[in-house]
Amino acid sequence: MQYNLGELFCGPGGLACGALCADIANPDFKITHKWATDYDADTCKTYIRNICPENPESVLCADIRTEGVIEKLLALGSINAFAFGFPCNDFSVVGEQKGFDGKFGSLYQYGIEILNRCNPDWFLAENVGGLKTANDGKAINTIFDAMRGAGECGYRIYPNLYKFEEYGIPQSRHRIIIVGIRGDLPFEFKIPSTRNHRIKTCREAIENPPISESAYNNEKTRQSPSVVERLNFIQPGQNAFTADLPEHLKLKIRGAKISQIYKRLDPEKPAYTVTGSGGGGTHIYHWSEPRALTNRERARLQTFPDNYIFEGSKESVRKQIGMAVPCEGAKIIFEAILKTFARIEYESMAANIAE
Repeated sequence: MQYNLGELFCGPGGLACGALCADIANPDFKITHKWATDYDADTCKTYIRNICPENPESVLCADIRTEGVIEKLLALGSINAFAFGFPCNDFSVVGEQKGFDGKFGSLYQYGIEILNRCNPDWFLAENVGGLKTANDGKAINTIFDAMRGAGECGYRIYPNLYKFEEYGIPQSRHRIIIVGIRGDLPFEFKIPSTRNHRIKTCREAIENPPISESAYNNEKTRQSPSVVERLNFIQPGQNAFTADLPEHLKLKIRGAKISQIYKRLDPEKPAYTVTGSGGGGTHIYHWSEPRALTNRERARLQTFPDNYIFEGSKESVRKQIGMAVPCEGAKIIFEAILKTFARIEYESMAANIAE
């Protein structure tokens, strides 16, 4: 069975990369790209370059809230699989967590509209762990109810908080992923087990194999003398508030003492969460060299292959990488979906979020 995948909020292609690489040793079951959309021009250029260079017209760079965008997507061809990582800004615990009251909080509804109009066999939706507590815990249930009632037959949903470091991703990244299977289909998805995956350190991810000096997106950030001096006092795993800094290097910031500001990686552990925004001190810092990671190193932590080239300025690329879903993590879940439909048994575990 070939699944033609449509995507909203596609980002630079973390989900798509995982989907297209999904392999269950049965060539009859695979996922192919059909169409995708995002509102950011650099992001769309990255997606096209890496996911569908032979078919650039299949990626629509537009704001989904603009009238007529969904009709343009549907005109690109029918889909029987769907993915949407609906924007997480208003659900993230890092931000103000405005939930449905924020600018992006209601965008999941466009995913529901695609389900209503296309009735795909299955879907995958992704958001941050903070979704569980947004709007006093009501947001997640509202979204679940909308998913269950979507389409002609409704969907059985299988939500779970995936801790990607437990699946061998070299980064502590926790995301709610909801798999939905159309109500009239006789398949039950199971959460793939973490048991056969080993913890992978950030050192292993970045150094094995070594990154070529000439690799794409590997430009180093020019650090100021004061930042270099500060980093030289910060030990691996420490940040600017837990390190023993001289007075002249201390930050005069309140309420940020448990933050990731100027936090250096611990080379013997997975990285802390790669983010796509934030000012000085939030770029993720190397454990031994007094510098921020390059974008290629950050992409390694997100499990993008080295031949995956990001378009745009260095800061645009940083944002794209930080907003993506880890490719290898997505691949594990997409393979579980394919095995479900191919009736192939796989090791599973109980979900940690109630339906």
